[in-house]
Amino acid sequence: MTLKPSVVHRPVLLEEVVGGLALKPGAVALDATVGLGGHAERILRETGPDGRLIGMDRDREALEFAKGRLSSFGDRVTFSYGSFGELGTVLDEAGWGPLDAALFDLGVSSMQIDTAERGFSFGREGPLDMRMDAGQEVTAAHLVNHLPLPDLEEIIRSYGEERWAGRIARAILRARPFSTTTHLAETVRAAVPAGQRHGRIDSATRTFQAFRIAVNQELEQLSAGLAQAAQRMKPSGRIAVLAYHSLEDRIVKVFFREQARAGVLKVITRKPVRPSAEETAENPRSRSARLRVAERA
Repeated sequence: MTLKPSVVHRPVLLEEVVGGLALKPGAVALDATVGLGGHAERILRETGPDGRLIGMDRDREALEFAKGRLSSFGDRVTFSYGSFGELGTVLDEAGWGPLDAALFDLGVSSMQIDTAERGFSFGREGPLDMRMDAGQEVTAAHLVNHLPLPDLEEIIRSYGEERWAGRIARAILRARPFSTTTHLAETVRAAVPAGQRHGRIDSATRTFQAFRIAVNQELEQLSAGLAQAAQRMKPSGRIAVLAYHSLEDRIVKVFFREQARAGVLKVITRKPVRPSAEETAENPRSRSARLRVAERA
């Protein structure tokens, strides 16, 4: 399975991210989720002619795609494989000093959703995988098929913020074993009372989010990455975070607020920046995005 150059990639809140990071020529930047390279490409243009960027990702396929997309920038860009929790190690191994800018674009990418073999989408049949790092052992199938009822319910309730977590967990237990995304999605939909579904949102959305977060330990990785990034910023260096659901956004909000109280950071965005109506019409997947920015004191 390989990524195709025809993949359509629309960087979310691109102008707002660039403005929030206050980029200048010669800046040293980190894109902690380089993905398909859309934000990174613009950061490199804004920091030219001699600005540098380290593009990091835990998805090796995304890294390879980004390498091709950004190859014209030559040695101005460096690529590193790693998760948020390894951010400090990645910077040390690359020999990079303090940063002027750092970007975290959270959650799952359009490429990952649209590639059925990755198992992120409840709308496309694929293996029940959901690993951002295909090299790790634990998959969604492992959790779904082996966890006891209380643990299943806790994951769905805590990471999916799903009010019907108990019903869904019991339905999963009865229908095990699972091997495909569609089997899980159908089971979840059937467990949610018809009159209690989330409007136009597919009833499987929250449960898939929950298992994806659990498989990839996303919230723990985010907390670790933010802490390490804050330590690596130059004075007046800025951290921008794009979150796509309330659990992520709450962690970012609380971290920025606590660091501001400690005198480490200054919050730039008192309220999260949201996409315009024009952007959500053009790119519906951007509708839940929330951008927060903080500056190193």
